[in-house]
Amino acid sequence: MKKTIYKITAIILFIFLIGCEDANDLSEDIDQENKSLTLLFSFPSSTIDPHQDWMGVRAGIAETLVKIDQDLSIQPWLAENWEQEDEQTWRFTLREGLTFHDDTPVDGNAVKASFERLLEVNDAMANNLKIESIEADGRDILFVTSESYPTFVSELVHTNTSIIKVDTENINEQPIGTGPFQVVDFTTESKIELERYEDYWDGVALIDKVTVQFNSDGNVRGLALQSGEADIAYHLPPETLAPIEQRDDLRVESVSSLRVHFLLYNMKSSPLQDQNVRQALDLLIDRQIIADEIMAGHATVANGPFHPDFSFSNDGAPESYDPEQAESLLKQAGYQKNADGQLEKDNEVLQLTLATYQGRPELPQMAQYLQAEASKLGIEINIVTVENVDAYLWEQQTEWDLVTYSMLSAPRGDGGYFLNVAFSPDGSLNPGDIYIEDVNALITQLNQTSTIEERIQLQKQMVDIIQEEVPQSYIVYPHIIVGVNNRVKNWTPGSEEYYLITNELDLE
Repeated sequence: MKKTIYKITAIILFIFLIGCEDANDLSEDIDQENKSLTLLFSFPSSTIDPHQDWMGVRAGIAETLVKIDQDLSIQPWLAENWEQEDEQTWRFTLREGLTFHDDTPVDGNAVKASFERLLEVNDAMANNLKIESIEADGRDILFVTSESYPTFVSELVHTNTSIIKVDTENINEQPIGTGPFQVVDFTTESKIELERYEDYWDGVALIDKVTVQFNSDGNVRGLALQSGEADIAYHLPPETLAPIEQRDDLRVESVSSLRVHFLLYNMKSSPLQDQNVRQALDLLIDRQIIADEIMAGHATVANGPFHPDFSFSNDGAPESYDPEQAESLLKQAGYQKNADGQLEKDNEVLQLTLATYQGRPELPQMAQYLQAEASKLGIEINIVTVENVDAYLWEQQTEWDLVTYSMLSAPRGDGGYFLNVAFSPDGSLNPGDIYIEDVNALITQLNQTSTIEERIQLQKQMVDIIQEEVPQSYIVYPHIIVGVNNRVKNWTPGSEEYYLITNELDLE
């Protein structure tokens, strides 16, 4: 009897062990099929409302009517085609079969409602788009602008023009878009949890889940890639690359960007209203040293706001490092050294507040470099590091004199965007209150010009004036430096920095 019980027990145990092995095998198969990717980004989002934040398109949640390709040519996206009916009227036709993440159809009325909300919640975009009226009819949308606007289509590449469902709650944390991934959860300034949308119009995504995490510390981003906590780590500091490049399972992608790093001068600051002072500071920047040492070769020396590959860029050489000429200009401005070696004028010492931010880790280093160079001439520069640089610049306009800044100067292959937002008196990126009458007149002319050759000449004229007036000092055109785990396939960073998570991205 005991032997029988032992045999039965042994059989049960054998079956149990086999079952466990099968379960483990099944679990491994499930894990292999459930592809999850983590992307670590530098700039935290306090909202993921696509009409107010860039992560909607970057994270594959939302899409725009048109997009740009690697050659910066405008391509159809949610719109299958478009035409200009007259100088102020544009007709777009949507693709068939588009749906939001809740499976409701995307038609002309949905697009109209999305744009109406955009114009209501985003003053900067309302100013840029110049939309006077919108009409919808089936899959067609008719935009009428308030004036002749030849570059209207290129402005629709902007991520804030994303099409989202507006008759829903909690758009800040759970926007409903049309992209390959839908939001599962969002923790402000921490992470976005995404899962693929099974009915995506352009083919279901190859991976199941994506986590976008935020961390403004470049060293932390680099370490997270090395430890396996992140599969893709954006905006890595050049000094963190050596251990990554030595690994067989990791790679560094360094691609030329459409971005420029520069100093922005505050025209409300009394010392900086003097062109001689701005020119002097510009001459204290050794651009080649910054490109070689701070950027470790991952940058090109800047000679203006636009990369030299663009036909509308500056034809001249970059400004040379010349502290002797800088000292001469400061004397012309009325500054003399006092007994303590400080420059002063009318009994006021030349002290400047320089704002910077950690999101792009090379910018604080550039700030420290300028601080050291200025100190040699007797200029005292106090560095302030801020979390949200844009909010600081607009809300504390009397607290800063200059700022290390970075932006996409020609994100759609045309300089009109940068010239409008950075130099127009009401420009959305003009916190320094720049006002150059000749540039303003040329901007007005540019906005009414459709011929490419004429636009190029107008932009080159403005660049010449800007280089002479020095409202900004252009330092380098940085590369986009991204660390990637080699298990990531079908993916490279784009120079436009718009399309990070796509349906084609895959994992081994």
